[in-house]
Amino acid sequence: MNSVKESTSPKRGLSLPVFHPDFMAEAHVASADAVLHAALDNSVTKKDYGRRISLAELPDADGLRQLAGDIKRHTLDHLDYYLELLERNVIKHGGAVYFAATHEEANGLIVDIARRTGSKLVVKSKSMVSEETELNDALIAAGIEPLETDLGEFILQVDNDHPTHIVMPVIHKNAAEIGKIFARYFKTPFTDNPQELAEMARVYLRNRFNQADMGISGVNFAVAETGSIVLCTNEGNGRMCTTRPRVHVALMGMEKVIPALDDLPVFLKLLARSASGQALTQYTNIITGCRRPGEHDGPEELHLVIMDNGRSRILAGEYRDTLRCIRCGACLNACPIYRKVGGRTYGSVYPGPIGALLTPLFNGLENHKHLPHASSLCGACFEACPVKINIPEFLIKLKRDEVRQGITKRPERTIFKLWAWGLQHAWSYRLGQVVQRVVLRSIGSKDGWIKKLPGPAAGWTAQRDFPMPAKHDFRYLYKQYRAGEKRGK
Repeated sequence: MNSVKESTSPKRGLSLPVFHPDFMAEAHVASADAVLHAALDNSVTKKDYGRRISLAELPDADGLRQLAGDIKRHTLDHLDYYLELLERNVIKHGGAVYFAATHEEANGLIVDIARRTGSKLVVKSKSMVSEETELNDALIAAGIEPLETDLGEFILQVDNDHPTHIVMPVIHKNAAEIGKIFARYFKTPFTDNPQELAEMARVYLRNRFNQADMGISGVNFAVAETGSIVLCTNEGNGRMCTTRPRVHVALMGMEKVIPALDDLPVFLKLLARSASGQALTQYTNIITGCRRPGEHDGPEELHLVIMDNGRSRILAGEYRDTLRCIRCGACLNACPIYRKVGGRTYGSVYPGPIGALLTPLFNGLENHKHLPHASSLCGACFEACPVKINIPEFLIKLKRDEVRQGITKRPERTIFKLWAWGLQHAWSYRLGQVVQRVVLRSIGSKDGWIKKLPGPAAGWTAQRDFPMPAKHDFRYLYKQYRAGEKRGK
């Protein structure tokens, strides 16, 4: 087994691609996008509701979530052992295993495999890890044509766009937008009929499957005990990518391994339910090795690329539990922030609450200082997570790290120090109450709302009015009430 080195990108010093660096600017635009809100309400809200209904059908959903989290924690605690076991068993069944320290190394390995096997056309099943490595760009640069075959990913590819949801990549586009994209790409009359649009893609992709030399997939789970690769999809393209071409390359993050086949049902019961409310995905593929004598389909060669790309750095620290994530997207569907600003706002491959954690951990907190604050800390993401990652707790720790690393600006640190000091003493707390009540009531309007707060607090009223404090505080009213009681006696 090759050693897994800590991942840093020589080109950018980042492990994940960055589409834009300014969360606040993008959030300002997205929060006013009525079309985006309609698309999100039509999808993520329904998926979150479906998750709740589907999980309620299990006899002990919370216990199953605890078990899944414990299995992932155990695997991470012994990750070197299980990766070595996985490698041995994949090779035992005729496959080849490669370990990549960086995303450039992973891309280079796949390009080398394509060149060695004479592959010119590559069909790809949906894979967030290949988005993470920007694999398509690397293949194109090497003169190899990559073709996304998941319908949502195909739409994004022909439109030169990026996924904005882990499971539903094209959630930010409606049928009319997709109709315009297909009319431009296929040079056909415009239609926004979903069935007609799907049929256009189906006819086009069917022929390309027959022409492809190589298929590339992600890995939902890799079973160390058997050397099996598990793919969970709702479209038949996953099976076409892994059985029709001569060569199958599977790309996975090193945290996707699980110990044994007996553990797999635990995750299968949770994955689809958490992602979309389904009991199980339409297709669950367990691939063990290459095509054997007498079998009618399957690849002649199977190559498994296991990538670090910064994961070992996270594994070594206090945020290691974030690597338990099974990429179901449940935290995105439950998050009130994601529902308002969508996935593009987060600026990198992984959006939503889990992205607000992973992106700073992979790329450096100083490069994504606003993401830990892209949360209401309501706990909806923790409640939705099938492996019980305490996302709110980790976001608070990232905020703590911002202060320790001096990322927050001095005025902000000073304000919070004064606030903390004021809360430590009864007299200073009461004085602060009096001051804020006098100041805020002096700038409020007659209807009881403040239209614009001054200075650093201006952000509170950028999108909404702020309630004006009451004329008297609770302590004053309580004293008046008690005094009235005594007079009544």
